[in-house]
Amino acid sequence: MLDKEKKTKIINEHRRHPSDTGSSEIQIALLTERINYLTQHFNKHKKDFHSRTGLMKLVGQRKRLLEYLKREDVNRYENLIKKLSLRK
Repeated sequence: MLDKEKKTKIINEHRRHPSDTGSSEIQIALLTERINYLTQHFNKHKKDFHSRTGLMKLVGQRKRLLEYLKREDVNRYENLIKKLSLRK
């Protein structure tokens, strides 16, 4: 999972101003990191269906946040998509 140093690094990379800790970009970046971790976890533990349910919830939450960001500011949305390399 995310330890404190990794989480702080992600927050510092995606913040919009010095005291920003919860903007949409930060939330999406943190969710993406957790989703990537769980995806690797399932390569080793194929029958972990309870965690898979949690993964689906995280993916849905990230999807809703991305839709919100796209609706509010398209430029910020596009920059974040490129930075996290989400869409292909």
